[in-house]
Amino acid sequence: MSFNLSEFLTEGLISSINNGLIPSDSATVYAGNYLVKSLITQAQVTQVSDAITAYKAAQAAANQAQQQEVNRTPAPENTSK
Repeated sequence: MSFNLSEFLTEGLISSINNGLIPSDSATVYAGNYLVKSLITQAQVTQVSDAITAYKAAQAAANQAQQQEVNRTPAPENTSK
């Protein structure tokens, strides 16, 4: 088994994004810094970017589903008249 730093960094960023451990803006900065230092490739930066986009879409869908559920739940009736 060989150690591949670029894959480790890329997968670490993607995992951190997916688990909500780092904000997407920070992940973008980290990926850019790794690219500038030739630690990862442009293709790997694109993988990180795609992961950010997917995470944001999933969060938006979850928020929308939660809001729809709140809107479907009837308000409790006021029984103290």
